[in-house]
Amino acid sequence: MKKFLQNKKLLSVCVIVVVIFSVMGASVTLRNKRNTPFIIQSLGNDIVAAGTRVVDMPIGLITGSFNTVHDLLNTQNENNYLKSRVTDLEQTKARNASLEAENKQLKDALKIKKTLTDFDLVDASVISRSPESWTDLLVINKGSTAGLRKNMAVMSGGGVIGRIVEVSAASAKVELLTATDKSANRFAVEAEAATGKKVHGIITVIGNKTLAFTQAVDGKQLKKGTKIYTSGMGGNSPKGLLIGTVAATTHDSFGLSDLIKIEPAGELNDPTVVTVVKRAVTD
Repeated sequence: MKKFLQNKKLLSVCVIVVVIFSVMGASVTLRNKRNTPFIIQSLGNDIVAAGTRVVDMPIGLITGSFNTVHDLLNTQNENNYLKSRVTDLEQTKARNASLEAENKQLKDALKIKKTLTDFDLVDASVISRSPESWTDLLVINKGSTAGLRKNMAVMSGGGVIGRIVEVSAASAKVELLTATDKSANRFAVEAEAATGKKVHGIITVIGNKTLAFTQAVDGKQLKKGTKIYTSGMGGNSPKGLLIGTVAATTHDSFGLSDLIKIEPAGELNDPTVVTVVKRAVTD
């Protein structure tokens, strides 16, 4: 014990430990009894809180800036993705519309096959149509190797749209009904009047690409909506192919014959699939 008391360092440590535990115990006791902390403790807490806010503010600004930039980049990426999806959607809609139109023409071609039993039919696709001769000519992807010949009638949409005027091995050129060339080989046509009498004439283009049934006698007997067919006379066009219907009846410029305007039955504006009509037995 005497040695312990003589060791000042060890004695000092023991005293300090006792004082610390005494202070801590007193502090805990006082804290439990007081509703508010000591002024020094409160001041220390406030200083620490203020310091924390000062440090957190620039860190929060930097973090917020990074988050904002990240959100902007995500928004831009999402915007670009949505734009691409909208473009794809429009392309899909346009493709669907084109396929629907082509499907309708194919269905019309199938209807033709049910009625023209005396003739062989060759389906073909339009591969070229020049803007300069839009209403005159088009090119299809079938030719002499498919058995096509000059003057064969061509149909689309359920009605005649023209005839073949030039044939190559793998393609053919089709002259449309609306061709303005004066030397165009016009179709000879006929219609049945209400009296049962046949009225004959030829197809002509008048005015602004308007089809007309000209050189007809007793054309007034043809009522609006009467169907007009090829007569089979003049050329190799078969008889009984639908050209269109009567839209109106008037006189020609000389007043010598009736002029019958025709509503075409075929798809002349935008044919994509056509049917070439050829005789089943070679003449």
